[in-house]
Amino acid sequence: MKKLVLIDGNSIAYRAFFALPLLHNDKGIHTNAIYGFTMMLMKILEEEKPTHLLVAFDAGKTTFRHETFGEYKGGRQKTPPELSEQFPFLRKLLEAYRIRTYELDRYEADDIIGTLCTQAEKEGFDVKIISGDRDLTQLASEHVTVHITKKGITDVESYTPETVKEKYGLTPAQIIDLKGLMGDASDNIPGVPGIGEKTALKLLKEFGTVEQLLDSLEQVSGKKVKENLERYRDVALMSKQLATILRDAPLAIALEDTKYEGYDAEKVTALFKELGFQSLLGKLAPIEQEQPAHLNAISYTIVDHITKEILTDDAAVVVEVLEENYHKAPILGFAIANEKGNFFIPVEIALSSATFKQWLEDDKMKKSVFDAKRAIVALRWKGIAMRGVDFDLLIASYLLNPSQSTEDIASIAKTKQYTDVQPDEIVYGKGAKQKVPDESALAEHLVRKAAAIRALKDTFIADLKANEQYALFTELELPLTLVLADMEFLGITINVERLKAMGEELQGQLQALEKEIYELAGQVFNINSPKQLGTILFEKLQLPALKKTKTGYSTSADVLEKLAPQHEIVEKILHYRQLGKLQSTYIEGLLKVVHEDTNKVHTIFNQALTQTGRLSSTEPNLQNIPIRLEEGRKIRQAFVPSEQEWVIFAADYSQIELRVLAHIANDENLIAAFQQDLDIHTKTAMDIFHVSAEEVTPQMRRHAKAVNFGIVYGISDYGLSQNLNISRKEAAEFIERYFASFPGVKRYMEDIVQQAKQTGYVTTLLHRRRYLPDITSRNFNLRSFAERTAMNTPIQGSAADIIKKAMIDLAERLQKEEMRARILLQVHDELILEAPKDEVEQLTKIVPEVMEHAIELRVPLKVDYHFGPTWYDAK
Repeated sequence: MKKLVLIDGNSIAYRAFFALPLLHNDKGIHTNAIYGFTMMLMKILEEEKPTHLLVAFDAGKTTFRHETFGEYKGGRQKTPPELSEQFPFLRKLLEAYRIRTYELDRYEADDIIGTLCTQAEKEGFDVKIISGDRDLTQLASEHVTVHITKKGITDVESYTPETVKEKYGLTPAQIIDLKGLMGDASDNIPGVPGIGEKTALKLLKEFGTVEQLLDSLEQVSGKKVKENLERYRDVALMSKQLATILRDAPLAIALEDTKYEGYDAEKVTALFKELGFQSLLGKLAPIEQEQPAHLNAISYTIVDHITKEILTDDAAVVVEVLEENYHKAPILGFAIANEKGNFFIPVEIALSSATFKQWLEDDKMKKSVFDAKRAIVALRWKGIAMRGVDFDLLIASYLLNPSQSTEDIASIAKTKQYTDVQPDEIVYGKGAKQKVPDESALAEHLVRKAAAIRALKDTFIADLKANEQYALFTELELPLTLVLADMEFLGITINVERLKAMGEELQGQLQALEKEIYELAGQVFNINSPKQLGTILFEKLQLPALKKTKTGYSTSADVLEKLAPQHEIVEKILHYRQLGKLQSTYIEGLLKVVHEDTNKVHTIFNQALTQTGRLSSTEPNLQNIPIRLEEGRKIRQAFVPSEQEWVIFAADYSQIELRVLAHIANDENLIAAFQQDLDIHTKTAMDIFHVSAEEVTPQMRRHAKAVNFGIVYGISDYGLSQNLNISRKEAAEFIERYFASFPGVKRYMEDIVQQAKQTGYVTTLLHRRRYLPDITSRNFNLRSFAERTAMNTPIQGSAADIIKKAMIDLAERLQKEEMRARILLQVHDELILEAPKDEVEQLTKIVPEVMEHAIELRVPLKVDYHFGPTWYDAK
């Protein structure tokens, strides 16, 4: 049987947006509405298996209904920009899924759905409608089921004529009469004053329709109801008309156009990766393995004895490590490409050759590589200190276009129409099927990679120079590679016994909390089971159920936080969950990655990932150790110096992004505040609340702080209202007052957007670029997101550049002063070092001096520092 699924696009997107917290991917794009929509879509495809599918969207704010009633939908708030920016990606999602979308000027999505479902019913289709709007229940019939989302997004109530009768005592057709009498606040349909749902249902059960009711007013009991019906007769008829979904809209689309034949797995996979939907990738069907492309022949030599003749200056080198975590991974082989030819060196021959080691360590022998840090660290574990790297294809490509995927050499080479190298996945396979090929296939792959690096070097250098980015490449990113390699190889020592003891302490706290929760619940149950917890909270303890899911009551964090004031048990459950996450993610998680030989964790710093230039950390992520919860902060007690009588020394920039903003915007008031060393949040509070410094309350300062940092990220009134739990109107007033106090900031934001529209990109103080292809888009949502990105990137990216410069300068200074202190970690605006106690006094002078003068701004950079026996004590 043919099955048509019709989805109310705007309604489902809104539901998803407000049902899920404000998620965003690593590019800063908000994704909660797209994620919720995708979850719903995947569920529909799996459960309904439609033969035909269409997503209907509203075409605009004005519809034919406004001709009848100008205030129709007049009470609705402006769509939050955090949601607006997601609609273009929803369109991309539906395009990747090969799902037809449709909108019609002057009509609503409801009218498209009403018209198509009526046509489909006549042609014998089974029709399913998915929406968050109960108005569509009027379309329910023998062959049309209307699924209305509940509080969540994948949990739905299904309406057939029988369920409409059971719930309301009406037929689906009478839903419009119900709206005619009681109105609909969400659509600003007025209805008859004084008549609510209860009265309207009673009248309709007695009289049938609005028209029959109005023709029989003498039979209506209740003086006030009768008077209102008489007085608002025309309003009732108009309200019914407004609530009536059209079934004959002039669509330029036919049922055959909605045929669904499956999604494009490659496009959906790419989009999921772009959006950061890692958990959903595993639910997709695997993509068929790409077939090897035809490659031009390449000549190479498999070396059985290394001589100096093949080890020349200006050679491209490949040090092949397959595993993501290269700290523990074996080297598979080496390849060299130079004017003498292409050479593959088996790993056993390479690592046993003193000649080869000497060449790798010779700073005068210049080498071109892909991912220098990976190669340097992998070799350090083998006792080889690789030097002389003057070109890194990964970093060069990243600087030229940070939004471009740089997964392997082949993907970068392809951007320059160089196709004589294969993607790693084709040679090695992926996932469980990944394996190392025989020597001849491995040799050819590695020499092709080396040859590609050599062939592309001059082109990439020319591009960097043309972009005024060559200094950024040679003076910042390449030297930083060496600093990061040292930090990764050095690692940071973990007091394993302390970490285990913390785990035992947490376990004790969890058990105590368990006991308290059981006492408050009056019974023992599985606290980690949402189903059992829901039963306790919403049935036994009678707390209000704010959301439901397909498996029962929602017990998500946002639900519990709203319920916390209503019962003592809720706060304890939230605390129990927080401690449970600390135990599993951070205590057990860290213990798993402590290197057995060094008792250290060796994180990997991703230098070519974020579009702003910030570093990120993986395996493990040491930039994400919790700090809000005291038990989370205590985890830092397990991070200790690697030697006796040493300390951990932490130094961080104070409000660096606001200081960069003051410099870039050249705002007199902001500059003056920093030059006078005022507390910037107190100063902002004084301005936006019109009070003196003495009158600023802690809450005022907290609000001002949220505005200050929100402005840096181009925050909207909606975003600020969510952060501060205030109304959008209040939030908008705060932002307006901020710009009145700091007009230079407002001018900067306007100017940078115009500049981006002219050039297509924005730059940091050190010429890092971020391209914004959507800055001139005709699509409002895409353009708005690009504009906010244009405002933020120069600030955030410049702050990232400053701390990178500080890391290089500090590493050089420590070496110059012949100090034993060394840099261990970078956590956003903070540097963590370890040092002997007798060097601490010297460090308290050197570290702030170097960090505060990494770059000169119109305002002073300020660094705070602390030190102690553990990372915890150094804060």
